[in-house]
Amino acid sequence: MSNTTAAKTPWVESPDGYLDRTPVLQFAMTSVLFAFWAIASSLNDVLITQFKAVFELSDMQTAFVQSAFYAGYFIIAIPASLFIKKTSYKVGIMTGLAFFALGCFIFFPASRLVTYEVFLFAIFVEAIGLSFLETSADTYATLLGPKRLSTLRLNVAQTMNALGLLTGILLGKYLVFQDSNLHTEMEKLRATDPAKALEYGSDQLSRTLQPYMVVMAIMLLFIVLFAIVKFPKCRPQTKEGDVAKAKLGETLSYLGHNGRFWQGIAVQFIYIGAQTGIWSFTIRLALNISEQAGAPISDRDAANYMIISYIIFFAGRISASYLLSKFRETRVLAAYMIIGFLVLLGTAFIPGMAAVWLAVLVSLFLGPGWPTIYSRTLKTVEDRRHTETAGAIIVMALVGGAILPMAQGALSDATSMQFSFILPAIELLIVGLYFITEFKRDKYTPAQLKAMTEEGKIEN
Repeated sequence: MSNTTAAKTPWVESPDGYLDRTPVLQFAMTSVLFAFWAIASSLNDVLITQFKAVFELSDMQTAFVQSAFYAGYFIIAIPASLFIKKTSYKVGIMTGLAFFALGCFIFFPASRLVTYEVFLFAIFVEAIGLSFLETSADTYATLLGPKRLSTLRLNVAQTMNALGLLTGILLGKYLVFQDSNLHTEMEKLRATDPAKALEYGSDQLSRTLQPYMVVMAIMLLFIVLFAIVKFPKCRPQTKEGDVAKAKLGETLSYLGHNGRFWQGIAVQFIYIGAQTGIWSFTIRLALNISEQAGAPISDRDAANYMIISYIIFFAGRISASYLLSKFRETRVLAAYMIIGFLVLLGTAFIPGMAAVWLAVLVSLFLGPGWPTIYSRTLKTVEDRRHTETAGAIIVMALVGGAILPMAQGALSDATSMQFSFILPAIELLIVGLYFITEFKRDKYTPAQLKAMTEEGKIEN
């Protein structure tokens, strides 16, 4: 970067795209984006409960909500990365916000038509926007500052994800759910007055509009904010100072020979499948077990378990960010995942509401999962010309959230909702074992890395 350009901005871009310091406003705005896709994700958990009752779906069929959601990520991630390459991270973010707003808007005709497929289409369009946002923001957050702090920076940004999850479930609890058990109410009405059951179901689906109206307004506001604030490009450069580029075929060939990159993709696929399955079925688990105990709770009361889950998840993310600044990330992740596995074994086998509370508790150990796997996998791509496409492929691993919860739903239909939690338990165990095998790759603690950087022994 030339001295003239550097003088105009409070940051300096290094040849590999990282900044010498973190611009606070730009990093804060990028971090808020992490809350947006979390809001959408936790509203999906609300929709699953709502759709099961109104459309008379099996547990496996309700998982199509997550399939539509994560299929959008999978299909659009590579095109989004190519778009970002030709434009910028900022334009990619604004495009994502626009598609997200459009998806929210489609909930209006969906609620009028009372058709499951139209709702799934709205969720798919929403996910197209979120794919642009994640493909942009996940990678961008790692670049907005010194390279040695990229994983920590992504974990800090991801704390907004936990707040977004909490916001989404609160919107669902108070704007969508009522103080009753919708499944029980619909069954009673279908037995006595089918026409009234149809009308009541339609009225309940119309309630899903309210949170999406709020979200759509926020998206439009952020489009304006991103349009007026200056953001760094964070592009790798050639020796001549030009932006370094690589064609898609060249990138895929480069990544094809990177075994560690694909291991990270596989682990991310498994991890996100476990996290999505746990959160998708916690409300259903609470409703099922309370009904079996002869003391059925309302949908709104069942949502409280997810509220507590997300509060615990936020606490887990904060504590993990601290631990990651002190200890090797492989040790922290291995410990979190193995403990999570043991907790979920209790969910699958311990009788009564204790199983639900264990499903809630496991969120404490999910905090550092996605961002640490993402950042660690992206670091295996040493040629920064391939960063955007590599980041997009990691985002594509979110398709695990479409496939593995369906498997959990099928297991629930074949056995029980409670026993189905054995599947995410096994998935967390696999992730934990992966990080144990990665122990030898972590040579230094964060404190040692900082000291060596200051002494000039390694690059920033």
